Amino acid sequence: MDEVLILVGTMSGNAEMVADELAAQLKKKAIAARVRDMSECTVETLAPGRIYIICSSTYGEGDVPDNAVPFYEALCTTRPDLSGIRYGVVGLGDRVYENTFNGGPKRFDQILTELGAVRVGERLENDASSGAFPDEVAVAWLKDWLKNFDEVAP
Repeated sequence: MDEVLILVGTMSGNAEMVADELAAQLKKKAIAARVRDMSECTVETLAPGRIYIICSSTYGEGDVPDNAVPFYEALCTTRPDLSGIRYGVVGLGDRVYENTFNGGPKRFDQILTELGAVRVGERLENDASSGAFPDEVAVAWLKDWLKNFDEVAP
């Protein structure tokens, strides 16, 4: 595994905190990792053969966070071929909002799959109401994600 690029969609900074912890854990395992704010991303950010983690919260009525809107809309509009891309999804949400829980991360998961990317492992849907710290939940998810990673060939 060369490098994992962690793309962050956040409103309050929680997803960025989680992404930073994931990057630190990957580096401890001698896996290069870089965190990038989705406001800096374009469809060209997603390159075949690369590995990504989408780390996003939800905003409003199940939407992607403001900083992720242009990137998400570009994916939906230009519809690039994302074959050869593997990714994981770390979602932050609150089950109090039952109808929109983890809506932003689910939207990213859906569009990436539609465009040919392959999700590795299960999507993490962290629940703020659970009382668990989202970075700790994400680190536990990362361990499973890495174990399952080689099962999905590019």
